[in-house]
Amino acid sequence: MTRYVELQATSHFSFLRGASSPEQLFSAAALLGHNALGLADWGSVAGVVRGWDAQKATGVRMIAGARVDLTDGKALLLYPTDRPAWSRLTRLLSIGKARGGKGCCLLDWADIVAHAEGQIAILVPDQPDDTTMANLRDLKTVFGARAHVALALRRRPDDIARLHWLDAMARATAVRSVATGDILYHSPDFRPLQDVMTAMREKTTIDGLGFRRERYMDRNLKSPAEMERRFSAFPDAIQASADIADQCRFDLGEIQYQYPYEQVMEGRTAQEALAALTQAAANRMFPTGLPAAYRKQIDHELRLIDQLGYAPYFLTVNSIVAESRRRGILCQGRGSAANSCVCYMLGITSIDPIKHELLFERFVSGERKEPPDIDVDFEHERREEIIQWIYDTYGRTRSALTAVVTRYRTRGAVAEVGKALGLPRDLTKMLTGLVWGWSMDGITDEQIASVNLNADDHRLKLTLELSRRLIGTPRHLSQHPGGFVLTQDRLDDLVPIEPARMEDRQIIEWDKDDIDALKFMKVDVLGLGMLGCMNRAFNLLEEHKGLRVGMADLQDDDPAVYAMIQRADTLGVFQIESRAQMSMLPRIKPKEFYDLVIEVAIVRPGPIQGDMVHPYLRRREGKETPEYPKPELKAVLKKTLGVPLFQEQAMKVAIVGAGFTPVEADQLRRAMATFKLTGGVSHFYDKLVNGMIARGYPKDFAERTFKQIEGFGSYGFPESHAASFAKIAYASCWMKHHHPDVFCAALLNAQPMGFYAPAQIVRDARNHGVEVRPVSINHSHWDCTLEPARGRYKAVRLGFRQVRGLANLHGAAIVGARGPAPFESVEEVWRRAGVPRAAIERLAEADAFACIAQDRRQGLWKVKGLGEAPLPLFAAADAREGKFSPEGREALVTLQPMTQGREVVEDYRSLQLSLRNHPLSFLRPELDAMRIVRCADLKSIRDGRNVEVAGVILVRQRPGSAKGVLFVTIEDETGVAQGILWPDRFEIYRRQVMSASMIAMRGRLQKEGEVIHIICDRIIDHDDMLRSVGRMDFSVAPGRGDGATHGGGPDPRDPAFPSGRTLGSPPYRQSTAAQDDILPIRSHDFH
Repeated sequence: MTRYVELQATSHFSFLRGASSPEQLFSAAALLGHNALGLADWGSVAGVVRGWDAQKATGVRMIAGARVDLTDGKALLLYPTDRPAWSRLTRLLSIGKARGGKGCCLLDWADIVAHAEGQIAILVPDQPDDTTMANLRDLKTVFGARAHVALALRRRPDDIARLHWLDAMARATAVRSVATGDILYHSPDFRPLQDVMTAMREKTTIDGLGFRRERYMDRNLKSPAEMERRFSAFPDAIQASADIADQCRFDLGEIQYQYPYEQVMEGRTAQEALAALTQAAANRMFPTGLPAAYRKQIDHELRLIDQLGYAPYFLTVNSIVAESRRRGILCQGRGSAANSCVCYMLGITSIDPIKHELLFERFVSGERKEPPDIDVDFEHERREEIIQWIYDTYGRTRSALTAVVTRYRTRGAVAEVGKALGLPRDLTKMLTGLVWGWSMDGITDEQIASVNLNADDHRLKLTLELSRRLIGTPRHLSQHPGGFVLTQDRLDDLVPIEPARMEDRQIIEWDKDDIDALKFMKVDVLGLGMLGCMNRAFNLLEEHKGLRVGMADLQDDDPAVYAMIQRADTLGVFQIESRAQMSMLPRIKPKEFYDLVIEVAIVRPGPIQGDMVHPYLRRREGKETPEYPKPELKAVLKKTLGVPLFQEQAMKVAIVGAGFTPVEADQLRRAMATFKLTGGVSHFYDKLVNGMIARGYPKDFAERTFKQIEGFGSYGFPESHAASFAKIAYASCWMKHHHPDVFCAALLNAQPMGFYAPAQIVRDARNHGVEVRPVSINHSHWDCTLEPARGRYKAVRLGFRQVRGLANLHGAAIVGARGPAPFESVEEVWRRAGVPRAAIERLAEADAFACIAQDRRQGLWKVKGLGEAPLPLFAAADAREGKFSPEGREALVTLQPMTQGREVVEDYRSLQLSLRNHPLSFLRPELDAMRIVRCADLKSIRDGRNVEVAGVILVRQRPGSAKGVLFVTIEDETGVAQGILWPDRFEIYRRQVMSASMIAMRGRLQKEGEVIHIICDRIIDHDDMLRSVGRMDFSVAPGRGDGATHGGGPDPRDPAFPSGRTLGSPPYRQSTAAQDDILPIRSHDFH
């Protein structure tokens, strides 16, 4: 019987040190015959919840601990023996992190002494010298019988002698030796990856690492029998590991989380206070008396909330929302919380669950025993006020944000591994340029071959192999957007708290999955850009047009707004602005609010995978009649024409059709979410299908229903969530239809957000009859503003915020200095505002001096004449006389004006948009000669024709539900065109699609009603042609919805792509003019 227990295992939560995940370590431990494993990451317990989960899966007991490296050079492994000792360890780590800042833990010996009770300490020594002897004496004094010293093989000369000396020193100080493996990875083949991680941590290459490399090879987990063989000369050190494991009986399941007790009303419990608040709100909402349906639902909910003890949680969220309203911050609850009538009464959500027949069990279930999750969206800019209010109200020892584990994706992994292996930067840049968004797929040999690299080169091959292994490894802990954990007692008794990078923010070491596993409650305080945008729009509306409108006033359906939505004229609005949504709108033709709810929910992976979209559309268009085998099913599915589009409907079908209880239906929903991982859906299949057949439903109908529900997976949309989003979508559509001037200004001021770049927002506003005026030194403010105009709408004046590289501080200084007296020269702006010359240069590049300096080139020339700082003599004279006098008189210089094309290019470079002409308007004669059609002409070309159309790329998307199909949106001077590339075509033209700014798409025209696509056979890179516009390198910023440049997270449903190559078309004639660097402008993606 083996006795050895490994007590020094490091996981990849010791960032860039451990190479294996806790799950890998525990799986390997189980295979090797370990009964327990000590997990001790460096200055952190971030991996222990994953280890605890792995303990349940593998049966190998986890001994939770941490390694701390002190300022005096000591290194200790600390293992708490019981629950109070765990709290002392988490407080100790919190102190070190508060002192060291993010990612650093600074502790000294006095801190250890203060938190030593109940801890088993193992000193990790270096050489058997006087320092080690002194450390052992200190350890014995503080820890007594709980003091140990680690013996670990290093495979260096005189290693056995070193171990014997250390053991002798330990005996001399009455400290017990313990054998450890000093584990960094679970399997020997992870050694090269660990070396690369060390090089990354030390910021050097593998070749320059030298003695900084981890000092010996076999740092992988070994079987207990093998460790006993290796340490046969130290039998007591083996026995000590087993004894320590026996003493450390603390289990993570012992952590008792306690939600803060909210005392809202003197002398009343939280439950009584919640009931009283709900009743008071109900009386305000229904002065003539509460309808029976509401009374019944509220009583049911309050009973369940009381039973589960969740009243304080509801009171917390209520107080946060009330504080937000008091400060005039727009907020709205969403998610499954909108299924709650109590939340609706309290004003947390704005969706009536009785009217929409929403299912409360989707939110809180008696048997589910898991905390409810209320998400509240706040306007993005002012959310920080609420976050700081929470910190101030609950105190920094009782509140913190949850962490998010930031992991390596393909781009970062290839770049970092390539740097560590010494690959040139331009080579890694070329490799990462082939990667789609934030993919986690690695780079294939075919992609390597497509850029003419040798896939057999040893270093290149090693880079790709090791980067694949690095993908998914944690880089660091970042902060959750707004998930707060609040506690009654000290939070750092449960988990260490560390400062975040942002000022006045702190996070715990565990992420949302970890706290779910431990049943912690989380309050989500999220930021939603569109709420901030709408608040700005409402303020502008009141300020400039005297109309006082709020979200609550936009309850009635306006046919004119729905007519705009049906035309898919929704650029810039919330949720329904993407290519997929725009192509769906003319088919669904929403004419009332509920249609909008369906529209928001239907363009999602769940309904698409469950094959619900096409049946719904056919029924909507009258091509197919809905089938309801039983009248009770008609009541559930009538709203969505017999197709279950929402999670609540899937649950109701199971309840009504197959006799499930509400709790079983919720279990079915949860099983759907994880069926790919656990296969836990099969017993539900029998119950659902057999239950429906027993109730007289046809077998094929029952199986089809199950298939539809299965399609949801974890991607189904709760109806309540869709309704919350549809409300904001309608409000933004109302604003766009009735006040496009206000909408454009508010949207530009809320950037970066949404799907499209500022150029498309401005162009769309101009198409709607709004005059947009350029940035002007005498008229612009920091934000875009509204100015009087002759037409129906006010004019939008672009603000200084549009100027690339201009700081808010300098923009504000210029506006403040200007006051009522306009500037008359470039020098005057510089002298009066007192801003750096670089800021004046940014404004000149944006042509902001056009009103006082003729044109862009003239303005830049005058900026070049300014000194580094105004001369003090002139400044003093100006102050004395109260007027401006120039420092010197310059002879007038007439410069050759820029060409129109160059002006447009410079506009894009400095503002990301141009009010002059579209870049393609200068290329139209050449495009006509190449028989390339205009985007606007596609409407008049018949279906099925082969066409070629060219434009600048706005958005590239590869949604996971589209099975690898790529959607490209391009724009020319007449409008936009949508292209579709099948996976094999995308692989052939990956380089052109990923790297070009202007492309031509050649293929077959496909028309379905008003929806037009080009099924692309060929993509041609026309960047050289685009450069010829301004005789310089030039790229147009893609929209934020562009998935190629800054995509969403990884999608496990993406299939492997087929490969293929073909010859490209000949390049456009090269420009001989000097070229500037192409501007890298980042964009974002929303799948």
